[in-house]
Amino acid sequence: MSGEHMQIGEVAARTELSLRTIRHYEETGLVIPSARSQGGFRLYTEADVARLMVIRRMKPLGFTLDEMRDLLAATDRLDSGDRLPDAEHEQLLDRVRHFEEAAQRRVADLRIQLARAEEFADTLRGRLPVT
Repeated sequence: MSGEHMQIGEVAARTELSLRTIRHYEETGLVIPSARSQGGFRLYTEADVARLMVIRRMKPLGFTLDEMRDLLAATDRLDSGDRLPDAEHEQLLDRVRHFEEAAQRRVADLRIQLARAEEFADTLRGRLPVT
């Protein structure tokens, strides 16, 4: 196998996603293998791995599959190398800004939840005898 393509098992190991999850993202159209081997095995590139990492990072922040699809469509268009009309370029950047702002809000919410969870764990630890 050439160095530029990876089978799904290697992609799963690199992204820390299960084979089932990667296949689900394929079924929902979030990521499509770049190629297939002669035997029909899915083959992925570094760009596919990067795309899966975006998805993996969005998931714990509570983004829906539709939101993931929307962001990926915007970044795909921005990264296409095509000369975009100024209005379209700005609209796409606004969509990315919207996602960045949403991600920042969700990260702040998670920090609050984590602080509360740590307080709770400390409270429980305080109830236990020192050993």
